[in-house]
Amino acid sequence: MKFLAELYAQQFKTTMAAMFQYRASLFIWMIGQVLEPLVYLVVWSVVSAGSGGSVGGYTTRDFAAYFILLMLVNQVTFTWIMYEFEYRVREGILSFALLRPVHPIHSDIADNVSSKLITLPIMMVVAVGLAAGFHASISPPLWAVAIFIPALLLAFLVRFLLEWTLAQAAFWTTRVGAINQVYFVLMLFLAGQIAPLTLLPHPIQVVATFLPFRWLISFRVELLLGRLTLVQALTGLGAQAAWLIASFVLVRVVWRAGVRNYSAVGA
Repeated sequence: MKFLAELYAQQFKTTMAAMFQYRASLFIWMIGQVLEPLVYLVVWSVVSAGSGGSVGGYTTRDFAAYFILLMLVNQVTFTWIMYEFEYRVREGILSFALLRPVHPIHSDIADNVSSKLITLPIMMVVAVGLAAGFHASISPPLWAVAIFIPALLLAFLVRFLLEWTLAQAAFWTTRVGAINQVYFVLMLFLAGQIAPLTLLPHPIQVVATFLPFRWLISFRVELLLGRLTLVQALTGLGAQAAWLIASFVLVRVVWRAGVRNYSAVGA
């Protein structure tokens, strides 16, 4: 544990220094993170206003709150490993990581957390501005706020491990762009990114509940909007814990099989 703590501390320093060197690209990435939910916010606000001020129990202010919270939750849980891993395999960069005495996943975790430490304060300021501009209505019960913290941590871990697992498809096919696109389309609908899940057809809601997608993003947003009971919130935590165990086992199994199959294309 002491070794890992020192490793993460050093990795944080290195990553922070690198990210400050690429401030422009970081800023462009944050614009993308804001624009997508902002577009959906405007669309659903217009739909709500044109439907008498409410759609499926969501008012214009509720839609504002939903997509602003979604923007923040997505920022905290988002990873980019699915884009990076293919390049590492194709160019042979992974070979150097395999020579190190620690699993490559630790470096990715440190990189991901470092980027969030830099960007989250800025995203919070943007969220406050959007909340004031769109008159967002956010008033969760205290118990929901208490549950939100562990729920957010679990969501980050589950999403990171699942996407790290999916990224390892590069061990068997050096082009995983199509796989990534299918995954993100599923995320768009089943994680509540395009609209609150309660506004989607019932079969989609059922699929989103049994698959991990709802528990990655939508669950936390519903929690802070006060749209869940205490029993539903605790059930959601249980579902997240189950998916965390499953994703942990999955990432280990796929990694072992993938490394045995690995050949550095670019080496």
